[in-house]
Amino acid sequence: MRAPRTPGLSVRLKFALSYAGFVMLAGVLMLATVWVYLLRGLPSAASSPNGLVPIRTIVLHAYVPAAAGVLALLLVFGLLGGWLLAGRMLAPLTRITDATSMAANGSLSHRIELEGRKDEFRELADAFDTMLARLEAHVTEQRRFAANASHELRTPLAITRALLDVALNDPARDSGELFRRLHNVNARAIDLTEALLLLSRADQRSFTREPVDLSLNVEEAVETLLPMAEKHGVTIEDSGDITPTIGSRALLLQMTVNLIHNAIVHNLPGRGIVRVTTGIHPGSVTLTVENTGEILSAQLVSTLTEPFQRGTERIRHDHAGVGLGLAIVKSIVEAHDGTLTIAPRPGGGLHVTVRLPIAPPPARPVKPIT
Repeated sequence: MRAPRTPGLSVRLKFALSYAGFVMLAGVLMLATVWVYLLRGLPSAASSPNGLVPIRTIVLHAYVPAAAGVLALLLVFGLLGGWLLAGRMLAPLTRITDATSMAANGSLSHRIELEGRKDEFRELADAFDTMLARLEAHVTEQRRFAANASHELRTPLAITRALLDVALNDPARDSGELFRRLHNVNARAIDLTEALLLLSRADQRSFTREPVDLSLNVEEAVETLLPMAEKHGVTIEDSGDITPTIGSRALLLQMTVNLIHNAIVHNLPGRGIVRVTTGIHPGSVTLTVENTGEILSAQLVSTLTEPFQRGTERIRHDHAGVGLGLAIVKSIVEAHDGTLTIAPRPGGGLHVTVRLPIAPPPARPVKPIT
């Protein structure tokens, strides 16, 4: 923790003193200039019936008090004017400081909303308002995520406790069935924990970036999920070009697996289709996953990337995951500076598009000059 600062002059007072100093300097230069030009045209003395009269001495005695009065007036004017101007100019900074203090105390809903035309203070206020909005949304999302995660993690623990209580109260109960159910509950808890760790890793962007070909990720993901697709009677069709991007190969592979897995399990049983394509566009590469399935509303589709959201109205199936599949996809895409677009298909199912920055071409080696 940083040590407290020693008290000092306020910015407003410094501004007022600086303004008064410049006004005084300008006044001194002006009076000095007038005096120099005035002396240049005055004789040192002039004859009179009473003898010589010291003209310069008389003018000097008359000029100095008047000049001192003018400088005193300029000092008062400079301090007062500088204080008022500084207060007016620093008023936006005061509002920004107040908003910062409120945010530091936990109030993220406050906004500065500084009116007026664009200048440095208003740019700072707008940037601070944008930061507060994003921070508030992030904190709200983290609180909701923490609440959902606590609920989801409590569920398998509660089931395990119930099963163990039943086993203790009924020693003659079949232990094989008990072990099987405990194994399934434990496996679900492990899957949920691993998904939470993966989501945290993507959010923190703690990964090494390297060249990745999305088309190779698609081939590996399809090969891995083909037995599941055959079990559910879903046909996978993949096509596309080499799609070079930059990022974590493991995270991008997990993203691809999650998308295809989601397209398989939320499909028409026995007659479903999943189409996976990759493509190159100016400045970006795309991965598109399209599947048949139930007709979904746009309102429901907009919530599918929220943590622990499963299919239609959070229905649990025997193949349901932990509800983090598309949430992980969204975090991975955002961590790679990409965009995720999810839209319902008119005939049912989803159309998911991931757009990522294209990898720059490799640098050509420089040939030594011989």
